[in-house]
Amino acid sequence: MIFFDDWAGILRIAITAPIVYVAVILFIRLFGKRSTSKMNNFDWIVTIAIGSIVGSMIVLKNVVIVEGLEAIILLLALQYVVTKLSLVVPGVSQFVRATPSVLFFRGEFQQKIMQAERVTREEIVAAIRESGHSKLDQVEAVILESDANLSVIPRQGESFPETLKGLAGVESLR
Repeated sequence: MIFFDDWAGILRIAITAPIVYVAVILFIRLFGKRSTSKMNNFDWIVTIAIGSIVGSMIVLKNVVIVEGLEAIILLLALQYVVTKLSLVVPGVSQFVRATPSVLFFRGEFQQKIMQAERVTREEIVAAIRESGHSKLDQVEAVILESDANLSVIPRQGESFPETLKGLAGVESLR
């Protein structure tokens, strides 16, 4: 039973996998690119949940295709509604999306923010290297974005970068 149970299970997977695959492609086309994005934690959670449902539908005998597809459609529809609402209702956007955090600014590591976000100095320096910079003084800022990526903003003179305006707490760093 470990390696082979019966042909019915093999046949079930052979039928289920292509149906689910095509359905998910159609759903993603219907609901848009954001359906599988990692723009923020909410999008990431939906993507992971869909993957889990797809895997369950294909492998588990007690998950019926129609029920699994219904779950995927509901998740995508909820994501669609929440993202539409976040364009109109500011509170929804703030609730769903994490605020970017400034971890490094003009040569100084922001220790309190780093601790709160659980990001190490080594991770920040690695992001700076990955962006092609060999010296810390070449970097204006490193931002932990709402999707958990680190953005490195190169230093371009003494003026305050436009892309940092409006970020929480950044004005105090000027």
